[in-house]
Amino acid sequence: MQPDLQPAFDGKAFVKTLTSSPGVYRYFDKADELLYVGKAGNLKKRVGSYFLKPRMEPRIASMISQIARCEITVTRTEGEALLLESQLIKSLKPRYNIMLRDDKSYPYIYLSGGEDYPRLAFHRGARNLRGRFFGPYPSAFAVRESLNMMQKLFKVRQCEDSYFRNRSRPCLQHQIGRCSAPCVALIGVDDYRDDVRHAEMFLEGRSSAVIEELVVSMEAASKALEFERAAAMRDQVSTLRKLQAQHHVQGASADMDVIACRIEAGLACVSVLFFRNGISLGTRDFYPRLPLDAEPGDLLGQFIAQYYLDRPVPRELILGDEPADCGILEELLTQQSGHTVTIKTSVRGDRARFLQMAERNAQASLTARLASRQTLGARFDDLQRLLELNEAPRRIECFDISHTMGEATVASCVVFGPEGPEKSHYRRFNIAGITPGDDYAAMHQALTRRFRKVAEGEGARPDILLIDGGSGQVAQALDVLKELGVEGIRIVGVAKGPGRRAGEETLILAESGRNLHPGPASPALHLVAAVRDEAHRFAISGHRKRREKARERSVLEDVQGVGARRRSALLKAFGGLAGVEAAGIEELMQVKGIDRGLAERIYAALHA
Repeated sequence: MQPDLQPAFDGKAFVKTLTSSPGVYRYFDKADELLYVGKAGNLKKRVGSYFLKPRMEPRIASMISQIARCEITVTRTEGEALLLESQLIKSLKPRYNIMLRDDKSYPYIYLSGGEDYPRLAFHRGARNLRGRFFGPYPSAFAVRESLNMMQKLFKVRQCEDSYFRNRSRPCLQHQIGRCSAPCVALIGVDDYRDDVRHAEMFLEGRSSAVIEELVVSMEAASKALEFERAAAMRDQVSTLRKLQAQHHVQGASADMDVIACRIEAGLACVSVLFFRNGISLGTRDFYPRLPLDAEPGDLLGQFIAQYYLDRPVPRELILGDEPADCGILEELLTQQSGHTVTIKTSVRGDRARFLQMAERNAQASLTARLASRQTLGARFDDLQRLLELNEAPRRIECFDISHTMGEATVASCVVFGPEGPEKSHYRRFNIAGITPGDDYAAMHQALTRRFRKVAEGEGARPDILLIDGGSGQVAQALDVLKELGVEGIRIVGVAKGPGRRAGEETLILAESGRNLHPGPASPALHLVAAVRDEAHRFAISGHRKRREKARERSVLEDVQGVGARRRSALLKAFGGLAGVEAAGIEELMQVKGIDRGLAERIYAALHA
């Protein structure tokens, strides 16, 4: 074995070369893996504090002992250093930094633009569509609740454009009073625009202005003896006043986030209460990674820098503990957002009440998380005992197949670790090129695509591979891993018990062929069943999306020369696709814009 010839890192000598300017420093170990990213107002003093002190806390000393080299980046201001530090932590994920684990993008309400009849919709992802976005909301539930309320109030359509363009009669939403049916021109463009404008005003928090406009319009309709229209506006005003009472929180500023933190037993919870336009949007909890011991103030400083780096920032942040860089954070967030941002830690009155609410929520969430973690740990330990493993598994993967009579087959792969589901590692596989309904072939294809990368040295290897199915599906897993030369993965089949009753599943050990019947009281079986059920849910949801997408596509979309307008005209003229299929060439030519050549192409496509 060759001795390690790399000289030890001389921190004291390195500090002498540093500047006193602000900047960011990065520590690396011998394997050139990033250990820590930090920022400093004075690089010489800050980095020197790690190497010039005679005694260090054990947690810091452990990290320093691993340092092999240090890199620095000089910035103009300490605010720039804080911004760069946050960006590097999010992108590089250093081992010893506090890190916000928040992979999921936030949902918005989207109002489309450039159309006579815009739509309101749930949106998650890049905001690069034409139109306006309202949010972000703390959860998908909050968005859907708001959209449901908007349907009742303003009757703005929420259907997909493909559905909207191809309607020949009003849908169920119009029949139950939740849409004004612009798809079949039951409302004029001007009246619809008024509804859209009122919806925008409401989402901006100007519900009082909406009520004032509706009251004026109601009185005008009453004077014009349009009593039905006046009654509809009266009901709208009444509903809006009730919603104002329900959603406006006394004492809340127009835009404010209230943030509290609790740390216990190596876990942390940050709870955020969101207020926008004086309306409470609910609460969201975060569980940042804590590789080193941290104080609540340090954690909140890192949380704010990382969380608001690429999100809209409210004008006021109420914190339970004061970060060390409070003034720098205020300056940075003000520059980023384009408006004044104030961070407050000493508050009274209603703000103190909101802060207490956030603190209670953070403590309750952390207590529940700790209890869940202990339960999950016991289940992993029991699974180790049941499968006679040398150590508790660190990564479990489960595969499942979903389809409807062979249509739109989708395979799912879910991942569980000691802290529960790792959703950022979930994958779906759209299965193609097999006999419809052949679950064995589908499983073989999905496993091959997943473990080919493992065979090439890429991707994480599971300790346990769960297969939802019997011996036939397990055989597919064995064949795939053997073909690819992947070894050291324990394969376990999960077969349903008699009568498909929960708790009576049979575990099939692939290598030995043994069958285990842990029984309904087994913590290990509870874990296996939870992973299997999650894989089943993830497969079904993916299958449904794929199936609906396929069914939404019209055969007419594949006919050259048939665009959205001609397709809509055809469907309206014949009452739907079935009517178009039943029509002859001469009948198709009666529709405006359809000549003989196009009619023949349409007829040929529908009767191929």
